[in-house]
Amino acid sequence: MASNLEKDLSCPICHDIFDDPIVLTCCHSFCKGCLQNWWGGNPLQQCPVCKRRSSRSEPPRNLALKNLCETFILERDQESSENLCSLHFEKLQLFCLDDQRPVCLVCRDSKTHAAHRFRPIDEAAQDLKEELQKSLKPLQEKLKRFEQAQVKFDQTAGHMKVQARRTETQIKEQFKKLHRFLEEEEEARMSTLREEEEQKRMMMKNKMEAVSKEIAALSHTVSATEEELRAEDVSFLHNYKAAVERLQRPLLEDPQLPSGALIDEAKHLGNLAFTIWSKMKYLVSYHPVVLDSNTAHPELIVSEDLTSLRREERQELPENPERIYSFLAVLGSEGFTSGTHSWDVKVRDSPVWAVGVAESVKSNVDKLDGFFRVVNCDGEYVAESDREYSTVLRVKNKIKRITIFLDLNRGNLSFSDSDTDTHIHTFKHTFTKQLFPYFNTVNAQPLKILPIPFYVVM
Repeated sequence: MASNLEKDLSCPICHDIFDDPIVLTCCHSFCKGCLQNWWGGNPLQQCPVCKRRSSRSEPPRNLALKNLCETFILERDQESSENLCSLHFEKLQLFCLDDQRPVCLVCRDSKTHAAHRFRPIDEAAQDLKEELQKSLKPLQEKLKRFEQAQVKFDQTAGHMKVQARRTETQIKEQFKKLHRFLEEEEEARMSTLREEEEQKRMMMKNKMEAVSKEIAALSHTVSATEEELRAEDVSFLHNYKAAVERLQRPLLEDPQLPSGALIDEAKHLGNLAFTIWSKMKYLVSYHPVVLDSNTAHPELIVSEDLTSLRREERQELPENPERIYSFLAVLGSEGFTSGTHSWDVKVRDSPVWAVGVAESVKSNVDKLDGFFRVVNCDGEYVAESDREYSTVLRVKNKIKRITIFLDLNRGNLSFSDSDTDTHIHTFKHTFTKQLFPYFNTVNAQPLKILPIPFYVVM
């Protein structure tokens, strides 16, 4: 490499490194002094290489080439000095194995290196390069693993951002649904209040109008009678009979405020928040188990509400430790260590599926730890566990909904047909580790965890 570069930096005339190089119009470069001597007063001033006549008698300097030559000479001189002994200025030809440094022949014969072991420079360099290469290999492998980890971390960071945005959208949608319900409920209650107010206002208006009419009639009767009383005797006697008849007109009962005339505040405000909350039970649902999408095999699609799964084309997902790669499976988000737990799974017409529980599933390991499950394969049902336990189940009707009941305190895991309430199988085992609901499917037919009814205790 160095010899080729030195050749490229050599003058075609003197064959030495360029000294104050100049460049002709034909782009060939020469030492300034070499070119002047070559021309020797020749008026043709031809290029020594291509014989093309130069259009300029004073060619410009090639500053870029000059700087490159100066750098090359400086590095060459430094390299030459490195090959010389700093004590004796002799060429370094040997390598002292005891002092681990290059030496010259004079150093070898000196007292400093008495009884030391030596190797030729080329042999020592080759041996030490091989040794260093061996030491470098673990670092190279470590670097490769770190670079791979960096790629995984970048993918994970990007996936986290997608998850956060998707979850944010779903949260907003859920709250929009709740807000819409509350707004509609508020409007309905305000409308009921306004209707009651209008009805009772009209009732009071009618009663007030009736009272006003009666007051006017009574006032007229009283005024007329008082006027008769003030009349002369003869006139009074003439009108007496009419006055008596006027006073004997049937009178209305004294006006009374009817019961319930006021706004029924208790009906509108009593336990308002609780009543609205009670009505929300028709809006929301409760699933005893939801899926952990971070454990789902890359070919499984978990629904937005985390209650169903189906198989599709493989997704590009980060390789997180919780994810299952060796099985088309996903775990529930919550593990159980005590108590009783139950959940129903709708399998519909899915030809191949498995449900149950598992202690854990290690990534890229072809083995489940502590699993207990019922498997359906084209209508053949099998109960199996990792305790080398497997038995074929006798099932009369095709299962479309299956109930899993886990009693950790008694060590029972039962499976039954939800539609017929028929017992299928029960595992009996002393469970000592945390168990996660386990779901497996190998086709596009979805498995769905069913909600359970809940009640508001009044």
